[in-house]
Amino acid sequence: MAHPNAELITRFYQAFQRLDAEAMAECYSPDVHFSDPVFPDLNGEEAADMWRMLASRAQQFSLTFDGVEADDLTGRANWVATYLFSQTGRMVENRIQARFLFADGKIIEHHDSFDLWRWARQALGAKGLLLGWLPAVQNAIRQQAARGLAAYRAGTLRDLS
Repeated sequence: MAHPNAELITRFYQAFQRLDAEAMAECYSPDVHFSDPVFPDLNGEEAADMWRMLASRAQQFSLTFDGVEADDLTGRANWVATYLFSQTGRMVENRIQARFLFADGKIIEHHDSFDLWRWARQALGAKGLLLGWLPAVQNAIRQQAARGLAAYRAGTLRDLS
């Protein structure tokens, strides 16, 4: 029988496979902290809204995951997302290692690690291959992602009023 936190991780990624961002958000504590190479510091609803945005925009998306392990405090998993990067029309296969912290049956910290240069080579083509390793280019990727999330959040909040 799997540890309840391993089941929580599994539930999170099964929801992601279905692009069910609401079910993913239910796995998070309201004050969750999320980080990855593109979104380095998201808290609470920002993290949930990132998944909502990504799920709503996903094209030709598939996800696999394995290596799920967890105990009372920590967990980990490996996952691979394959999708069409709409800004360039290029397919991306992103291989990610995830680490988690838990409290009260929820994820309180979620840290994803992946090679941003590898991602840039796939998503941006020659520009990513030649320049994707540069801190300035990686910062530009982060800034563009942050603007996209802010616009998504502003549109979502506007739609609710």
